Amino acid sequence: MEIGTLLRNARTEKGMTQEEAAYEIGVSRQTMSNWENDRTYPDIISVIKMSDLYGVSLDHLLEGEGTMDNNDYLNYLDESTNTVSAKNKVRRFLEIASYVVIWAVIIASFWLNAVNSIDAMGFSIVAFYMVLPVAAFVISIFIGANESRSDRKWLLIIFFAVMHMMAEYVTFSLANMIYAKHFNHPQWELLISGAILSALGMAIGHLVLRHRRKKASAALNVTEGSPE
Repeated sequence: MEIGTLLRNARTEKGMTQEEAAYEIGVSRQTMSNWENDRTYPDIISVIKMSDLYGVSLDHLLEGEGTMDNNDYLNYLDESTNTVSAKNKVRRFLEIASYVVIWAVIIASFWLNAVNSIDAMGFSIVAFYMVLPVAAFVISIFIGANESRSDRKWLLIIFFAVMHMMAEYVTFSLANMIYAKHFNHPQWELLISGAILSALGMAIGHLVLRHRRKKASAALNVTEGSPE
C-alpha cells in the first residue's frame, strides 16, 4: 500500500475531513491532498503529528511501498528533518540577530551624534527609552511564542537584561568616563528592568503559544466527539 493511501485511510478512519486534519497539522488542505495522492511527501514532523492525531503508530504510517520504497522514504525523511532543523536554527538566529543589529545601530548612532549634545539628548530619549525597549519586548514575544524552542528560551531573559544594561554603559557611562576621566560601575539595576521587560514579552508569547495549543486541542476534541 502506498504512503498516501495509508495517510488517507488513517484520516478517514478517524472521521476527519482533509480540512480538519490540515488545520490540526498546520498545513493547507492542498498540501494534505498532495500527500494523500502521493504527489508530495510529508516531512517527519508532519508524520509524527499525523500519528498522534489519527491515533496510529508511526510504523503504520511508514509502511508504504509505492513510488518510494522504505529506504528512499527514510532518506527523504532524514533530508526533510535536516531541512526543518536548519530552518528552525535560522529562525532562532534571526530573532536574536535582529535585536543585536538594532542594539548596535543605536549604540553607533549615539557616538555619531555625541558631538552635538542637543541632538544626542533627543536621540537618546527616543532610542534608549522607546526603540530599544520596544524591540526587546516584541522580539521576546516572538521567542516566547516559538514552538520550536525548548524551555531554555527563558535563559534569553538574561541576555536581554545584560544587553539592556550594556546599552547605557557603553554610551552614557563610557562618555562620562572619557570626559571626566574616572571609572564608573555599570548600573546593575538596569539588569532588573531589562529582565522584567523581556520576561513580560516572553510570558505573553508563551500565553499565545498555549492558546494555539489549547485551540487545536479543543478542535480535536470536537472532532473526536463527532459521529464517525
